[in-house]
Amino acid sequence: MRPLWIAASSVLLAAAFSATAQDPAPAAVQPAPATTPAAASASAGDASRGKSLTYTCRGCHGLTGYKNAYPSYHVPKIGGQSETYLRNALNEYRNGNRKHPTMQAQAESFSEQDINDIAAYLSSVK
Repeated sequence: MRPLWIAASSVLLAAAFSATAQDPAPAAVQPAPATTPAAASASAGDASRGKSLTYTCRGCHGLTGYKNAYPSYHVPKIGGQSETYLRNALNEYRNGNRKHPTMQAQAESFSEQDINDIAAYLSSVK
């Protein structure tokens, strides 16, 4: 019963954080500068902002040897993964294509920019 309580607490904490972590809308929308696709993807995420968004991720993914209770499997190391992989995985959880209750709840709370920032930060971790 305890692992379920931990997972539920993580989901509630993530929901509370996402409700307070939304950036206010800009007063005036400025046109985006013209960039090439490669330049746009390279600068899409803010790693410093991503670091603050990953505090709940470290609860499972930052513990050596941690095994998740539902389903019982080793939690993968995400630090140092490719930015594209991380972005795709979070989008798949958010869209329901990957199934894991905790990860789906986490990913559903993230905006597209949040996912880009998280991927930028985690891909830079060694």
